[in-house]
Amino acid sequence: MSQYSVTSGGAGDFRYPPPLQPGDRLRVIAPSGALRELESFNQGLEVWRSWGFGVDVSPGVREQWGYLAGADDNRRHQLGSALADPTYKGILCARGGYGGTRLLEGWQWPEVLAPKWLIGFSDITSLLWSLGCRGMVGVHGPLLTTLATEPDWSQQRLKSLVTGHGLLPLHGEGWGGGTVTGRLWPANLTVATHLLGTAHAPDLTGAIVAFEDVTEAPYRIDRMLTHWRMAGKLVGVKGIALGRFSRCEPPDGVPSLTVAEVLRDRLGDLGIPVVSGLPFGHDGDNAALPVGSLARLNGDTGSLEILSAA
Repeated sequence: MSQYSVTSGGAGDFRYPPPLQPGDRLRVIAPSGALRELESFNQGLEVWRSWGFGVDVSPGVREQWGYLAGADDNRRHQLGSALADPTYKGILCARGGYGGTRLLEGWQWPEVLAPKWLIGFSDITSLLWSLGCRGMVGVHGPLLTTLATEPDWSQQRLKSLVTGHGLLPLHGEGWGGGTVTGRLWPANLTVATHLLGTAHAPDLTGAIVAFEDVTEAPYRIDRMLTHWRMAGKLVGVKGIALGRFSRCEPPDGVPSLTVAEVLRDRLGDLGIPVVSGLPFGHDGDNAALPVGSLARLNGDTGSLEILSAA
């Protein structure tokens, strides 16, 4: 039996998709930005196939409309078809970029939604959080175009998660505050910020949020976190886990706070456990994290632990 099935607590029960078995088929979709890294895309396919899974690429994945992987209707059709087809036990997102949030405008998840794995990060935050609002656990983890460059431990972590095995705790820098348990909502900070006020933003009361970002200047990160504060969206959050904020330093010679200083200033006075420097995000190790799972965050030891349903 899988270690993971149904998790309870927080805003209700969450369902894990059935663990993947050798021979299961997965569907590739491109819900966001145009595919530009064909070599890395193919390498990602080979990793999944080497694990014993059949992987089919949706028609239209290589379409392009400006910065998008084709028109919205094409990308919605890819997502809808992959969800509806019982042949497929999981959905692999080709890359991030931008465009997932556009699919959610007027989008309705199927009334009867069979749980299946949805895997990606960065712009895929939009789909993962929206799906999580329906009580489905997804995976904030490597995209097809980033998987092959992950270290072996990170690749094996992703495989362990989707095949129903336990995950080792992650370790970073604890800011103090003790230990809390709550539902984990990993996200790209920019994408999550732009979901606030929509039907696709979850109730984060009692939650642990996990943020990462890339190519955002410190003042922009400051602006986003200030928006979270002023909108009251951090009230009730039990803990914050911080991954990598890569390529976010200001240009030389420009007066600025550092990213680390912004994070400390905007999050360090909330009176809740915070752990920074965890190995997830862009431009480095990107540990898979189940969206909606129960987790334990220890602000004293600097650990993030995924809890089983057992």
